[in-house]
Amino acid sequence: MSGNGRIRAWVAPIAFALLFLGAWQLYVGFADVPESSLPSPTEIASAGWESRDLLIDNAWITIGEILLGFALAIVVGVLLALAIRSSRTIERAVYPWLVVSQMVPVPAIAPIFVIWTGFDLRPRVMVIALVAFFPIVVNAVDGLRAADPALLRLLRTMGATRRQLLRHGSFPASLPFLFSGLKVAAALSVIGAVFAEWVGSSEGLGHLILVLNNATDTATMFAVIFLLSLIGIGLFGLVALAERLLLPWYRAR
Repeated sequence: MSGNGRIRAWVAPIAFALLFLGAWQLYVGFADVPESSLPSPTEIASAGWESRDLLIDNAWITIGEILLGFALAIVVGVLLALAIRSSRTIERAVYPWLVVSQMVPVPAIAPIFVIWTGFDLRPRVMVIALVAFFPIVVNAVDGLRAADPALLRLLRTMGATRRQLLRHGSFPASLPFLFSGLKVAAALSVIGAVFAEWVGSSEGLGHLILVLNNATDTATMFAVIFLLSLIGIGLFGLVALAERLLLPWYRAR
């Protein structure tokens, strides 16, 4: 994409955001909505700036949890996908339980992790990984299935082993699917971090939301939500950048 193309790609979302914020500001002003119910964007910005040190300190804690949980989800997700594709028996035995794992409400399972491990970093990382690993597994499995059958037949004709078939055939074909799953998991990791901190933490942005809610500090709570959104966008952007760097052939196509 050329420089002008990149600029045009950013103009529409930025313009929409400005229009949305302007309409929000006007509505709160003309309707005389109390700040405790719906603060205006300017009040949120002011509250965020006044509490910037508190927000930054807690943001670093949440970012660390998200990165650890996301990394664990990648490792578990990729290994599970490889195991599922290695055997039809494993696929029939494991795949349904992967679906079942997503039916369990996260707020219900998080306290159990706390009981098992204690009030430290581990239950939060486990909750984030539990929330994020499912799209990675599903997309990776679909990607491994998407390998060109003609290429696989050619490799078998040349005497390729199962490991070589995976390395030169199935795994490269799965990468675009895998990155699609990683993008979804990046967004889910932020949600998982908030749930985890609600249950088993005395720090982090998720815990800070509970504190601010009890204090009816709605403006600062909105600032925390905005900061969590920025973290999610940043992680999504890192995954997209890695995709662009590692799969230039796919991006070009």
